[in-house]
Amino acid sequence: MKRRRFLEILPAATLGPCFRPLVGVAAGWSLAACSGEPSSGPTQVHWDRDADPRCGMIISDKRFAAQIRDPQGKAWKFDDIGCALFWLAQRPFNEDTPNTEYWVADYRMGGWIDARQAHYLPGKKSPMGYQFAAVARPEADAVSYHEMKERILARGK
Repeated sequence: MKRRRFLEILPAATLGPCFRPLVGVAAGWSLAACSGEPSSGPTQVHWDRDADPRCGMIISDKRFAAQIRDPQGKAWKFDDIGCALFWLAQRPFNEDTPNTEYWVADYRMGGWIDARQAHYLPGKKSPMGYQFAAVARPEADAVSYHEMKERILARGK
């Protein structure tokens, strides 16, 4: 029996009819509170298990991962910044839409950085071959988010 159905049945069976509607409301609140998914900020990536929604590839290389949290608060995880860009281009929102959050893995230091503020090193072998790695601080030959985006989208795929 599923947990939700169990929570609906158990209290209703033991309480009188006056309290049954209150039990359903309380159970709904408790299930919502236990969803485990935060509504903002980067979410946990389950390495070697989570799949990229665009290409279907399992996300395994921590140096190239990206995440987008859409305006409704749902987090989307990607194995390569190029997949995130093409996925985003097919949505009714973009990186500048209010409540849209966007991160990339820091190639050098690990952790998450805002994709729009990151600097991108071209020529790095990335999982889907878009060849950009994000870093938090400017480095020689690094390009801006907008330059990286323009190059990847012009290339197509």
